[in-house]
Amino acid sequence: MTVLAPPLAPSREPRRASRPPRPSLLNRPSWLIAATVASVGIPPGAEAFGPGVQVTAGDVASCALVAVAAFLLAIERVELPRAAFWAFAPLVAGLGISTVHSPDIGSSMVGFVRDLQVFVLVPLAVVLLVRDRRDLAIVLASVLGLGLAEAGYGIWQSATGNGASMGGENIRAVGTFGALDVMAMSIVAGFAFLILTAFALTAPGRGPAAVPAALAGLAVLAGALTLALSRGTWLALGAAAVLTLAVFSRWTAVKVLTCCAALMVMMLAVLGGGGQAVVERSKSMASSISHPDQSVDDRYTLWAAAVRIWEDHPVTGVGVKNFPAYRDTYATIELSSGSETADPVNGYTRQPLLSPHNEYLLFLSEQGIVGFAGFAALIAALVAGLWTRRRVRDPLWLASLGLLAFLLVNFLYADLGGPTCALTAIVVGAVAARAFGAVRE
Repeated sequence: MTVLAPPLAPSREPRRASRPPRPSLLNRPSWLIAATVASVGIPPGAEAFGPGVQVTAGDVASCALVAVAAFLLAIERVELPRAAFWAFAPLVAGLGISTVHSPDIGSSMVGFVRDLQVFVLVPLAVVLLVRDRRDLAIVLASVLGLGLAEAGYGIWQSATGNGASMGGENIRAVGTFGALDVMAMSIVAGFAFLILTAFALTAPGRGPAAVPAALAGLAVLAGALTLALSRGTWLALGAAAVLTLAVFSRWTAVKVLTCCAALMVMMLAVLGGGGQAVVERSKSMASSISHPDQSVDDRYTLWAAAVRIWEDHPVTGVGVKNFPAYRDTYATIELSSGSETADPVNGYTRQPLLSPHNEYLLFLSEQGIVGFAGFAALIAALVAGLWTRRRVRDPLWLASLGLLAFLLVNFLYADLGGPTCALTAIVVGAVAARAFGAVRE
């Protein structure tokens, strides 16, 4: 009789516990963007590549950011949204055409690289590396942190007389950027103010400490922005903040603006000498049309010169970075030889007027209608993308709306330069990520 052996029991080897994946920057590369934002606050060094060309720590970090994004794209860890490609492609084409037709291609190549960095490569790197809401929140939080740090330092400068000179007193808040980039701190604080405003509007549902913390941060930023004495930033920030409030809730906008007006009166009463400077600066905005000061008069003269340059070179302009070479030919004799700045660190300096102080006129005069069309196409794509994906109760969408509005208004009387170029490029990228649907819910 044959006895069948029982089947062998399957071996029960102990299973190894699955280990959670190790945290890596490649898994959350938005921290690289945050590090790049932080590097913007490092005081800039001397000019390294000629007049108007300044390489900062933020520029170096942004180049590393582009390299990481390109590597992740090459190994297919990230994917570029189709909408982003078509939004940036016309700008690249216009920039290339105007550079090829430049009377001085050598000079324009420097500008070509700079514009490619600020308006194309860094924004696209941010779009690639921001993949979900947490990534975008990390980027915006880093901008907010930099703004609060610069604001706190700027308030200390104004209070102790270590800021830039205004009316013979070193009371103008300029942060770590110094008087050589006198508007940089106000731009950074303006970005931070709009981001915090967007989150403050939705703060009531985020715990009992959210609203007081948001209001405290806004108070610090508002104080620094007031002491920065930057009329252009005040106008751009006011327009962007009102738009953000009105889109969120019209009734909320009325209440907030009423409270802000009352707080502004109280703030001016306690600022002492700084308050007098703020009042005088505010009055100068009202009289800038009928009785402009030298700074405003120079700006009007530069605008007129840029328009004349474009009228004579309407299609491709005079080439990127070539505005200074044509400025004196087209400007009237009322234009001064430069702007004056002074602070305890750099002393008295006189800076040449190297641009028309209007980004739109800069594109027209240097790149003609071809380059301007590419720039306008990018703006239109960002506006259309935000409108299509609008969510008025989403703080990330509200922040993107406010930041884009701030830039578009600020470009009317300012252009890019200095250490805030890298930060502006990151902000454009963050807005593009939200507008083109790169941010997963």
